[in-house]
Amino acid sequence: MQDELRILPVRGIGEVHPGDDLATVILAALAQHGRQLQTGDVLVVTQKIVSKAEGRLVNPEEVEPSAFARQIAAQGRKPAGYQELVLRESRRIVKMANGVLITETHHGLICANAGVDESNIGGHMVALLPEDPDRSAAQLRAQLRERAGVEVAVIISDTFGRPWREGQVNIAIGVAGIDPLTDYAGIDDPYGYTMQASAIAIGDELASAAELVMGKIDAVPVAIVRGFRYTPAESSAKRLIRDPRFDLFR
Repeated sequence: MQDELRILPVRGIGEVHPGDDLATVILAALAQHGRQLQTGDVLVVTQKIVSKAEGRLVNPEEVEPSAFARQIAAQGRKPAGYQELVLRESRRIVKMANGVLITETHHGLICANAGVDESNIGGHMVALLPEDPDRSAAQLRAQLRERAGVEVAVIISDTFGRPWREGQVNIAIGVAGIDPLTDYAGIDDPYGYTMQASAIAIGDELASAAELVMGKIDAVPVAIVRGFRYTPAESSAKRLIRDPRFDLFR
């Protein structure tokens, strides 16, 4: 049980451009406000600035759409170039209605429009998800260890809708230094019941908690969760993707 958690917004990040060094950007923003990372912190970083730094930006107007993309565009509000990007970023289409696509990305994530996002970009560009969010998290963690001398966990977050529930929440799409899933199967509860299928998605919970201080329009793409007790581990956000063999809804 946690005694106390603090969630600290990292302000002053500013606009991130392709090729920017995120570790340098984050450490400079912290220093500007008199803050430092501490060993044991969990650093939550939005996918958007990771995609920007990695150059995962595309102008849909410069994309040649396929006939299928044009067909989808005719049913909805997004242009054909945008729909073509969605198709290219998708392993398969899970559901399609009224020009909205729920797809499985090449990472195995199930989400709207393969995560292709127009918000907080500008310049007629859209952002694609990082090619390998776990690798992005691991690289950032290693750079922070080298430059700040601290051992932290890193979570790359993105905003997803949820089946059966209104509203969106942040989830972990990449992790480094922390196991995003805590499995309680085989452990007795206080009443002696042996739990069979209780697994807590702490990666998603930490990502969602951090979003409370980030906001969607407040230009705070990084937050620190401080006080969360975890055992450092080499893991992957793919642990949070349910095996299709046990997914009743695919």
